[in-house]
Amino acid sequence: MPTAVRAHAKINLGLYIGAPRPDGFHGLATIYQTLELHDVVTVTARRAAANTLKLTSNDLRVPTDDRNTAWKVVERALEAMGLTAEVEIQIEKRLPVQGGLGAGSANAVAALVGLETELGIPTKPGAPSISRTVRNGWESTNPSGMSPDPTDQWESKRLEIAAQVGSDVPLFLIGGTILGTDRGQKVQPLPDIEPTWCVVATPEIAVSTPQAFADWDALCAAGGLTQEASTDKLNELSCAYASAFAGGFGQGAGSSGVLPFRENLAGPTESALVRTGISSWIQNDFERVVFPQHPSLAEIKCILALADPAPGTPEAARDSSALVASLSGSGSALFGLYQTRGDAEAAQARLKNQMAEVRSTLTRTLPRAAYWREMLLKEED
Repeated sequence: MPTAVRAHAKINLGLYIGAPRPDGFHGLATIYQTLELHDVVTVTARRAAANTLKLTSNDLRVPTDDRNTAWKVVERALEAMGLTAEVEIQIEKRLPVQGGLGAGSANAVAALVGLETELGIPTKPGAPSISRTVRNGWESTNPSGMSPDPTDQWESKRLEIAAQVGSDVPLFLIGGTILGTDRGQKVQPLPDIEPTWCVVATPEIAVSTPQAFADWDALCAAGGLTQEASTDKLNELSCAYASAFAGGFGQGAGSSGVLPFRENLAGPTESALVRTGISSWIQNDFERVVFPQHPSLAEIKCILALADPAPGTPEAARDSSALVASLSGSGSALFGLYQTRGDAEAAQARLKNQMAEVRSTLTRTLPRAAYWREMLLKEED
C-alpha cells in the first residue's frame, strides 16, 4: 500500500552569510523553523532484482529525473543500504517551486521516510535528541565507544546522505527549531519555540539563488569583507543564537522541549521570540541584494510587518504587528510571525488589499514532536 508523507516547509529566522570561500560555498548562520504548510509525497516501493525509479508530479516545473533531490536521496539510500527496489514517487506540489521554503529538500526527506516505511527499514521514532551533538552535517551517536546500534548507524548515514544532496536537506531530518551552520548542512536541534501564527506570501517572482550569491559576492568585495572576518562574525552569531535558545529559551521549557508562552495578565500571552529579544535582531542578508533587484518584495515585507498607521504617523512611530517579518532563504517567499491569529489574519487582509495579485497562506510554526507525529498521513487525513 502506498505511503503518503507530508513534506513540511521551512523558513529562516535570520540568515547571515559570509564572504565566498575557496571551495565555492559560503559560510552561513541561520535558524531553520519548520511550518505546518506542506507538500504531499507518496511513495510505493517493493524489493526487486534491480533498481527502477519513477517520479511524477502535478507541477510541470518539478524535475522528474535524477535532477530531483527526492530521486537523488532515494537512489543513494538504496545504495547505502545495499538494497534494490522498484520505487515510484509522486509529488503533489502545494508549496512554490524555488521559493525559499525548502520545498525540494523537504520532498527529498519525505521520499526517504516513505521508502523506509515501504521497505520496513527500522529507524528511531521521532527526531534526534536535542542533547546530541551534530557534527559535519550528521550526528555523533556513539560517544561511549560501545558497539553501535544498527538503527543509530543508519540515522547517521541518512544525515550524511542528506548533507551530500543539498545544504538544507538535513534540517528536515530533525524538524522544529534548528541551528544551521557551515553552508547550512551542519544542523543542531534547538529548544522549540511555541506554535506561532505565520503568514507566508508567495509572489510570482523568480529569484535566482546563484545570482543572489553573485550579487552578495560583489557586495562583499566592495565592502572589503574577507573570508576570515566573516568566519569570525558567523561564529559569534552562531554562539549567540545557541546561547539565546539554550539559555534564555531553555528556561521554563517543558519535558517536550517546546517553549511555552508566558502568561501576561494585562493582555495576550507573550512570545518567547519577544521575551528573549531574538526578534529584534533577526535579519536576512539576502534582502540586501534581492530587494534592490525586486523592490516589490520589500513592499510585501513592509505590509507583513507594519500595522496600518494613522495618516501622518512618522515612520519611526509606526507599530509593527509582526514579531518577525523577513524574506525566507533567497526568496521569493516572505513571511511574518504574529502573536495572535487575529494579527496574522489582519496582515493577510492588508496584503490582499494592497497587492491583490500576491498569494498568501495562513499557517503556524511546527515544533519537532508534532513534525514527526504528523509526517505520515493516515487514511482519515
